[in-house]
Amino acid sequence: MDKEILFEKDGLRFLKIKKNYYNLLFSMENNNINLDKIIDFNLVNIIYELNQDIYEKMILKKINENEVIVNFLIKHFFEDLGLPQRFSYLHIKKVFENNIIFFEAQTIKSERPLDMPHDSELLNIEKIHIICNIITPHKIVFVINIIFHDNVNIPPFAEKMVGIIINKIFKRVKQFIENVRI
Repeated sequence: MDKEILFEKDGLRFLKIKKNYYNLLFSMENNNINLDKIIDFNLVNIIYELNQDIYEKMILKKINENEVIVNFLIKHFFEDLGLPQRFSYLHIKKVFENNIIFFEAQTIKSERPLDMPHDSELLNIEKIHIICNIITPHKIVFVINIIFHDNVNIPPFAEKMVGIIINKIFKRVKQFIENVRI
């Protein structure tokens, strides 16, 4: 299967690489701040704060400087269709080397967070790789690979909707960071 562009707008491109494997590409630039200094776990808080129409709840637990546990409760968008509300429960690690910041996230399957509604279901993400290529102190190119577990079935109509939602999330973060003045 060739890569399929599911959504492309405002400098963000969301691609389907193959079944359950997606890719998001965009860049961020702000000549007023050193972006590499703000690309850390605080971005999780920014994502949540800027997207409360998408996320109902977010809990972040810091393990150490390079690891966190985060869970997001996604708003119940498809309740009318009889689909369950979803949440993500991720262990995220950060590594910095050679002008690249890597984030790797995996779903925690060994336990269920106590603070999620009992009728909600885990969004089973096999891996998320976020590669932040530092081009200059003021410009970073992001490559985000999202790989869902094999047992996740995403119908084609939902892929486009996922693309629109992901675009909305990262467009807001991109605009926020590009407009920061220090």
